[in-house]
Amino acid sequence: MTLVKWNPNRVLFNWTEDLYNELLNSRGFFNLNRDNWYPHVDIEERENEYVMNMELPGMNKDDINISFNDDVLTVSGEKKDAGEDAKVNYHLNERRYGKFERAFRIHSDIKADKIEAHFRDGILQIGLPKAETAKPKQIEVKVK
Repeated sequence: MTLVKWNPNRVLFNWTEDLYNELLNSRGFFNLNRDNWYPHVDIEERENEYVMNMELPGMNKDDINISFNDDVLTVSGEKKDAGEDAKVNYHLNERRYGKFERAFRIHSDIKADKIEAHFRDGILQIGLPKAETAKPKQIEVKVK
């Protein structure tokens, strides 16, 4: 075991680094309750659909709920702490656990009955097919 001399600057540096990380990496800065967390999402538009990819590591499909109502796609669920039941003495605990809910207003006509969701390797992928009215129309220009 190596003994390290106490340095007050190191304590200050770690405190500011933790604050910086919390500010930049967490949407819950003003609510420091570790039970609140928000999975990261990418949403892309393709020719015939919108595709959402949400990171949900450590979860399984039974822990996730998806609904689409009044042009709002809602994804919610709960990530359980593996050490919650056991008396665990953490030295560092940065992972987030607990319930989450994210809602996205879709500003386009969607075929609600054709929405598909797939979950693989901790990534939830939701396909939102565009209705015909939402697809871009090609208009032919005739030259006389």
